[in-house]
Amino acid sequence: MQTKPLGRSGIQVSTLCLGTMTWGEQNTEAEAHSQLDMAVERGINFIDAAEMYPVPPKAETQGLTEQYLGTWLARRGRRDDLVIASKASGPSENFSHIRGGPQLDRPHLEQALHDSLQRLQTDYLDLYQIHWPSRPTNYFGQLGYRHQDDAGATPIAETLEVLADFVRAGKVRTIGISNETPWGLMEYLRLAEQADLPRVVSIQNPYNLLNRSFEVGLAEMAIRENVGLLAYSPMAFGALSGKYLDDAPPDGRITLYSRFVRYSGETGVAATREYADIARRHGLSPAQMSLAFVNAQPFLTSNIIGATKLSQLEENLDSLEVSLSEAVLEEIEAVHERYPVPCP
Repeated sequence: MQTKPLGRSGIQVSTLCLGTMTWGEQNTEAEAHSQLDMAVERGINFIDAAEMYPVPPKAETQGLTEQYLGTWLARRGRRDDLVIASKASGPSENFSHIRGGPQLDRPHLEQALHDSLQRLQTDYLDLYQIHWPSRPTNYFGQLGYRHQDDAGATPIAETLEVLADFVRAGKVRTIGISNETPWGLMEYLRLAEQADLPRVVSIQNPYNLLNRSFEVGLAEMAIRENVGLLAYSPMAFGALSGKYLDDAPPDGRITLYSRFVRYSGETGVAATREYADIARRHGLSPAQMSLAFVNAQPFLTSNIIGATKLSQLEENLDSLEVSLSEAVLEEIEAVHERYPVPCP
């Protein structure tokens, strides 16, 4: 398994990271442990979780993902061999079951970290991330920025001070952000330099063949500032496997849950069909071609893969052995030119 540096931290993380958001909803504890066993055996050392998981988020399952990872870590007994990441939820009207409505101020973040460490059965996190901003801005597919009053939002400076205290206390090794904009990343970096606070080492945003918005603005910052992308949804909720193109698609996140419609619009389906056709004509698995495309990006630190079945996980792991030819890349770019933003 190839590894890359996590920002300027000195920590090396595997090019593929195991995502966990299905554990506790689509996957049992035993299935989660089997996924971890396979991933670690194949060389993955990077595991990403969040306090809100699994998805879809609901009160009765919240925290199960971290709990399943925690029982596996306790059983394995080699915590220091792995890079464990989790995330603190930002404000949302739909998350009253988390801390009575999550905020990114000191009391909320202290409780969030305490609860995550307890569920994970560990004394520290290697990477602690802010899941989404406190201020209203463009994330989760929102286009067309319209400035809104953010008087009720926790200032980034306040959030960063709390994260810095976690680092000083040894409870967190490094910090990162997620679902952020170029301005948000710039502000975290500016404040860190100004007040001699920890720098963010990564940004976890969506990136896949159907959503390459990261390339506009953030890609240059990721490279120049050494804050690499942790790409989530590299398979577009599984759509890029091509399995949902069939007349009778199998059960999966898109068919099981009505909230996951981001990649199911008419334009997204049309682009997916063309990408799947490219893969098949070149003797490639659509899933592996999609992941190999993400793996090859110069601004990538790690590609967060997920699966509900071990066979899917094995196919995803094998994407590291796929190198896309110039012919394939040219055909991908041709489709991208026709569908530049099919699924923001």
